[in-house]
Amino acid sequence: MSRRAWGGVLLSLVLLLAGAMVAAFLAYRWIEREHSAPGPSESPIRFQVAPGASARSVLTRLESMGALPSARRTELYLRLTGRRLNVKVGEYEIPARASPADIVERLEQGRVVLESLTIVEGSRFADLRAALERHPGVKVTLRSKSDEEIMALLGHPGEHPEGRFFPDTYHFAAGTTDLQLLRHAFERMQRILAEAWEQRRENLPLETPYEALILASIVEKETALESERPRIAGVFINRLRRGMRLQSDPTVIYGIGPAFDGDIRSRDLVTDTPYNTYTRAGLPPTPIALPGREALYAVVQPAETEELYFVATGLGDGSHHFSRTLEEHNQAVKRYLARLKQRPRSSTGAGAPQPKAQESATPAEAR
Repeated sequence: MSRRAWGGVLLSLVLLLAGAMVAAFLAYRWIEREHSAPGPSESPIRFQVAPGASARSVLTRLESMGALPSARRTELYLRLTGRRLNVKVGEYEIPARASPADIVERLEQGRVVLESLTIVEGSRFADLRAALERHPGVKVTLRSKSDEEIMALLGHPGEHPEGRFFPDTYHFAAGTTDLQLLRHAFERMQRILAEAWEQRRENLPLETPYEALILASIVEKETALESERPRIAGVFINRLRRGMRLQSDPTVIYGIGPAFDGDIRSRDLVTDTPYNTYTRAGLPPTPIALPGREALYAVVQPAETEELYFVATGLGDGSHHFSRTLEEHNQAVKRYLARLKQRPRSSTGAGAPQPKAQESATPAEAR
């Protein structure tokens, strides 16, 4: 073959190669555009990625559900760009018209649909356990476990669970275990309690963060008004300093336990239990509820006051009247009881607001 012929062949090959390269480039750009183009779904699509599911099976399923235009094309684009799709387990919601690029990003980042669980301030550990067992998004693993066994699983054997878990709204992926959620709430309480303890005032009659936690749980149960918490904490701090009994009804109720029927009676106040702060001086042995952040900070930074008593006003807004002397307090109690009598019968039955613990203070205790 002549040199000219060889030159023609070489030129043809170069042209073919150039054409192939142009075609490949155009094909790549088309795939790239399609990867970022809006998808075919006209409404949001929810689907679950099970443990062990391969990227190919997930993409194929998304195509069959109408979220992806082509699983093969998405795989090809990822291969061409040197990416390997690592799909996170969980439930996903794909928005309407989501592009393949957006879907891949969601799968890689594990942007799963989040469940939520609210732990109410002032609730008890038993309430928390019941809420976890009822939640459809929580994987229940602790139903047969005792409180003691749960604390051991959390790495804190021998500790009482009451008050140890921070009340808040928690967001989590479906299938999260109850133990994982408890661990998170436990660690948050430890962290927030430590932060509050670091900011405590000097000369408080509290020796440890745990004692602050106990008192905060009492403050949490005594009022629902955030503005009153430092003042109520101040009353309890003053009583502890003077060696007066706290006389808190919520502690008595906690000591009664499941037998409590909604009414606290005179006999309950004189029946001794470890939690009866009418019969025992100082703090009860453990918290009586799950205190929130405001109650914790109220205890370590209480209002500076000389008040020793408080009683509900009976105004229906959850407020209290605070007194320095027993005489003033007794007058406030009379006003409260008078207001109760004026209320309709339906509002004075079981569950109606009762005089707070300090209403039963005797003259001897005021000395």
